[in-house]
Amino acid sequence: MTKNFLIQQELSRLLTAAAINGSFRQALLSNPGKAISSGFGGEVFNFNADVVQRLSTISASSLAEFASQMISI
Repeated sequence: MTKNFLIQQELSRLLTAAAINGSFRQALLSNPGKAISSGFGGEVFNFNADVVQRLSTISASSLAEFASQMISI
C-alpha cells in the first residue's frame, strides 16, 4: 500500500468517527490536533506529525467545511 492510500484511509476513518459521534465531531471542529491525538472509541488515528500539524490548522464550523478544507491541505 502506498503512503497516500494509507493517509486517505485514515482521513476516511477520521471523518467517519466525526460523522457518527457528535461529541467527537465538536472536538474535531474546536481543536483538531487534540481530537486527533485523543483518538476515538479506543482507537488511534495513524497520522504522522506533519499530517496532524496540517489538519490542526483547519478552522471550520461544520464537518462539511472541515472536509472541504482537509482536501486542500
